[in-house]
Amino acid sequence: MQGLFAEFKHTLRRFRGQIIGWGLGLALYGLMMGAIYDTIQTIEGLEELLASYPQEMLAFFGDMMALSTPTGYFSTYYTSYIPLIIGIFSVSAAAGLLAGDEERGTLDLTLAYPVSRSGLFWGRWLAYAVATAVILFLGYLGWAVTLPYSSFDVGFLPLFIAFLPMWALLLLFGALALLFSMFLPSARLAAMASGGLLVANFLLAGLASLNDDLQPIMDVTPFAFFQGGDALESIKWSWFFGLVVVGLGLALIAWLLFQRRDIRVGGERSWRIRRLRPARG
Repeated sequence: MQGLFAEFKHTLRRFRGQIIGWGLGLALYGLMMGAIYDTIQTIEGLEELLASYPQEMLAFFGDMMALSTPTGYFSTYYTSYIPLIIGIFSVSAAAGLLAGDEERGTLDLTLAYPVSRSGLFWGRWLAYAVATAVILFLGYLGWAVTLPYSSFDVGFLPLFIAFLPMWALLLLFGALALLFSMFLPSARLAAMASGGLLVANFLLAGLASLNDDLQPIMDVTPFAFFQGGDALESIKWSWFFGLVVVGLGLALIAWLLFQRRDIRVGGERSWRIRRLRPARG
C-alpha cells in the first residue's frame, strides 16, 4: 500500500494538538481522582448518603455503593462516563479523516501524489487509532502516578489493562463515524450521527438497568460488551477482541466504499430538496 507510512506520520502530526489537549486533561483528571481516593474513603456516612440518591441517577454511574473498593471507585468516577467524553474527540476525528480534506478540496490534490487510496485510508486510520491510544495512555499515567502514594490497591499492569476496553469501544464508534462519512454529505453530519448513537447507547445502558424490557435491545449494543471498572479485576478478552473486530469490520466497509467513490471538490455534494415551482401557463 503505497504511501501508508508517510500518511501515518503526517496524520499523527496533525493530531498533536488534540493528543496534548485531550491527553493532558485526562491525565490531570486521573491524577486528581487518584489523589483523593483516600480522602473519599474516610468520609463518614458515605454509604448512607449514597443510599439516599435516586436509583435513576445511580443507574448511570455504576455501582456507587461499591465506592470503598478500587473497582467501584474507578467505575463510578472514570469508566462510567469518560468514554462518552473522549467519544467527542473520537467521532469528530474519525469522521474528518477523509471527508474533512474532501470538503476543503485538498483530498484530490493529496491523491495526485504517489500514494494509493488504500495507503491513504489505512495510514490515516492507523494514526487515528494510535492517537486515541496515546490519549488514553496519558490518562493511565495520571492514575499510575498516584498508586504508590494511596491505598488504591491496584497494580500498574491491571490498571493499564483496564484502559483497553475504553480504547476498543472508541475504536468501534470511530469506525462507525468514518463509515458514515463515506455516504453522508459532510463530516459534521457523520460525527453527529455516530455521536448521537454513542450517547443513545450510553443512555440505554442506564435505562436498561431500570427497565428489564430494554435489556434485549441493550444486549446487542457495543456498551453491552464494555466492562468498565470491572476490567481492573479480570478483563474479558473475548469482549475486548469482539469490539476491536467489529470496529475493524466497519473500517473495512468504509475502505471498500472509499475505493469505489468519486472524490468530490469542496462543497460539491449535498442533500438537496427541489423546490416545487408552480407550473407556468
